[in-house]
Amino acid sequence: MTDCQLLIGKYKVENNGKSTINRAKQITRKATPVTRYIDTQDIRKLVQEIGTADFIAELARYIESDYSRWEEFEKCARVANHSEEGVIELMPTSDAQYYGFKYVNGHPKNTRDNMLTVMAFGALAEVGSGYPLLLSELTITTALRTAATSALFASKLARKDARSMAVIGNGAQSEFQILAFHKLLNLRDFYVYDIDAAATRKLQHNLAGYPGIRILPAASAADACRDADIITTVTADKNYATILTPDMVRPGVHLNAVGGDCPGKTELHAGILEMAMVFVEFEPQTRIEGDIQQMAADFPVTEFWQVLNGDKPGREQDSDITVFDSVGFALEDFSALRYVLDKATILNIGKTINLIPAPINPKNLYSLIA
Repeated sequence: MTDCQLLIGKYKVENNGKSTINRAKQITRKATPVTRYIDTQDIRKLVQEIGTADFIAELARYIESDYSRWEEFEKCARVANHSEEGVIELMPTSDAQYYGFKYVNGHPKNTRDNMLTVMAFGALAEVGSGYPLLLSELTITTALRTAATSALFASKLARKDARSMAVIGNGAQSEFQILAFHKLLNLRDFYVYDIDAAATRKLQHNLAGYPGIRILPAASAADACRDADIITTVTADKNYATILTPDMVRPGVHLNAVGGDCPGKTELHAGILEMAMVFVEFEPQTRIEGDIQQMAADFPVTEFWQVLNGDKPGREQDSDITVFDSVGFALEDFSALRYVLDKATILNIGKTINLIPAPINPKNLYSLIA
């Protein structure tokens, strides 16, 4: 006898034999997990309900929690399909409870056609059953989690007296980075520069009047870096580039190198890496995609989880130069999916969808189309 037959029989006894197959279906499906769907309007509503800065701060705590249990995760470098125009990637990871993945692209030329450079979506599923619990947009969420990760790393690596940051590259990620560093590190002065002056004006407009933040346009990247305690590079071109040179980096500065995130794309002169302590997310992936792709295979780096758990030192003195060679790792998207599912469920944002069929007899899938 199947579980469904047992369920129908139980219902007949409880209701004096007055049951229907439809009622049995309803009862059966109540025991089945549901898939929550979060689209772009839902994530906007979620962020507005929580507040952008608070969303980033709460997400940073989820990311920190997951990095703290690093060894519980199945990990691999992302699977990438490269073309002349860009890259499309899958980023999976899992622990004993959840499996998560992100689909994401990177096509810098898209802006010429009024399309986003980076677009993403993702899913979170139960490991025990394989059932998808969440299907979510991750374009906006990726921007939020990238900023949360940057500020989290900096909170452990930058000087404690840091109060200003240079932002080189004022495109889609810049506002998120500034809000994250203001919220988590209490930075107030942001020196901003982009070769596209319109991008800088856009940034100024978006954050105009934001309490506690001063946006200070610079004439050049070197000018922006001159008085900055932290330097964030977040440029988009998929080319070997030298956005920063050693003469632009003072002792004690923390570098947050976000833009170099695929083979053939860098932002930092190799000389900066040679004089710095370099920290990464997942070394095998960063060796391929990060700024350290310029360096020898034995160039020393430290994975962030080792600093977080006290296995290796971070910044050792105020004069150290520290670099976070950020490429984005699946664990951060896993954390973001967990956070979105938790908050959307609590706030009842999004909707549940019939992504997975639920036949009365799971061995009779054909019955759903017969």
